[in-house]
Amino acid sequence: MIRKPNMLICILLLLLLYAPIHGQTRQLGIDSCYRMAKQNYPLIKKQDLIAKSSRYSLENASKFYLPQFTVNGQATYQSQTISFSDALPPIPGVTFPTIDKDQYKIQAELSQAIYDGGVTKHQKALIRANEQMLQQSLEVNLNTLKDRVTQIYFSVLLMNEQLKQNEIRKTDLQGALDKANAAYANGTAYRSNVDELKAAIINSDMTAITFRANRKTFMDMLALLIGQPVDESTVLILPEQVPAAPGINRPELKYFDLQKKGFDIQEHQLASAYTPRLSAFAQGAYGRPTLNIIKNEFGPWWVAGIRLNWSLGSLYSLKNNKHLLALKRQDLDIDKETFLFNTRITLNQQNADIKKYNDLLEQDNAVIELLTAVVQSAKAQLDNGVITVHEYIAKLNEENLAKQARIVHNIQLLQAQYNFKNTSGN
Repeated sequence: MIRKPNMLICILLLLLLYAPIHGQTRQLGIDSCYRMAKQNYPLIKKQDLIAKSSRYSLENASKFYLPQFTVNGQATYQSQTISFSDALPPIPGVTFPTIDKDQYKIQAELSQAIYDGGVTKHQKALIRANEQMLQQSLEVNLNTLKDRVTQIYFSVLLMNEQLKQNEIRKTDLQGALDKANAAYANGTAYRSNVDELKAAIINSDMTAITFRANRKTFMDMLALLIGQPVDESTVLILPEQVPAAPGINRPELKYFDLQKKGFDIQEHQLASAYTPRLSAFAQGAYGRPTLNIIKNEFGPWWVAGIRLNWSLGSLYSLKNNKHLLALKRQDLDIDKETFLFNTRITLNQQNADIKKYNDLLEQDNAVIELLTAVVQSAKAQLDNGVITVHEYIAKLNEENLAKQARIVHNIQLLQAQYNFKNTSGN
């Protein structure tokens, strides 16, 4: 009798622990949305492709120092060959050999680079620099997602706050309607008072429908961006205000610096173009004639040694190539200066927006404080029959409009601060 209840309790506990929890809310912050949008964006797949491409290029560059093996062959027919009888006086009893005009050779060569003048070193450095530039260019493109996420995120917050305020207004109207219904039942109020309050509540419901439809649209857009479901059960956290940090730390600045680093590597490559190369080689061949041409027979032979190559043809264009790199650096500096100039203009405008919304919020608070007092007084006057329902609704609407304006200005202030943060890159 003791085991059965214990077994039943264990089963119930397991069911409670592993049963899915329905209706559980999920919280999302703007920073997590930034991160998820970046990971969900299709362009992020290029990061791995760029890294793999760079790795293959580096492996190919490293293979320059591996032994190189080549095979070639030829069969030729010559118009003439060496004639020993023409070069040497006749000797009695001696017959000079003749060399056939048809000659054959098949040859294999094994070579090993010893010194390439820094070509491989600079080639690897340029490959790594190009990978960094491509990755940073990708980071610049992904950074633009923040602006889209910011706009949609705060649009959802705005709809949420306006829905809350609209619900507060509806609650006030419903309270007035309940009193009007009681007064009408007692014969101390007109039917028109009840109808006017009902119409105001219906208008409030219609406004809520619009806010919810807009919120649904923005939530669907946010869900597509971050790759996660965003619905009525998802709570978007209202961000705290962020102070405007000085300086500009955008990913574009690092991209400009990486481009300049690439130009430096290219300049070093110019020097390696006229540097001598040294390699060792070994040749083995079979054919006719051999290295001993006097013996006009098929046979093998081999040669081994060190080879020096030194081409100075690149010196002709060295000066112009350096001028071209200097022009590219100047062009890059102009692009960077232009970017900083435009960014500072945008930051000044966004800073002005932050100040504007701060000032508007101060005015909103002052106006709402006055209008709230007016509505409280009007409510008392309505209860005492001093003013009409129409007058009360007008004052309530005026207060609601002021509160809606404060909601809008508060969200706009937060959005302006995050726009400033994203523009500055801090």
